[in-house]
Amino acid sequence: MLDSIELNICDMQGMLFEWSAKEGYDSKDFIEKFMKSDTATDLDKKFNHMQWAGQGYIISRVAEEDKPIKSDNVYDNERLYWAGYVYRYWHYYTGETSKEIYKQAPAETMRAVYLMYHTMSPEMAIDRLKESYKTRRSKRYE
Repeated sequence: MLDSIELNICDMQGMLFEWSAKEGYDSKDFIEKFMKSDTATDLDKKFNHMQWAGQGYIISRVAEEDKPIKSDNVYDNERLYWAGYVYRYWHYYTGETSKEIYKQAPAETMRAVYLMYHTMSPEMAIDRLKESYKTRRSKRYE
């Protein structure tokens, strides 16, 4: 079970992903660049100032360092918030890094499963995403 600080950081990341839409960033590009970024790596650490920096500072850091592109390919706010929240929750739930998580559930996967998974507990959604990834990987090696 996550503590209140961890849940607040999950909420912050969900709002950060929503903010990316306000900035007009291509959702797939922004999510991929963020999840593979030094910023996400900093958020993965046990204690890091980025966890308290706020969405405005974080999005400006991502924009400066990772240069997300702008386009009309912007997911709706609910999908963006859910993806951001679940990705951060996943880190706390499993201890996996943002890069490891993104490899298992890229932006397009999160967009596609939102309608089926958003009403589940984060743990259940994560377990299903992990199982789906394992199934896809095993089929590649058959």
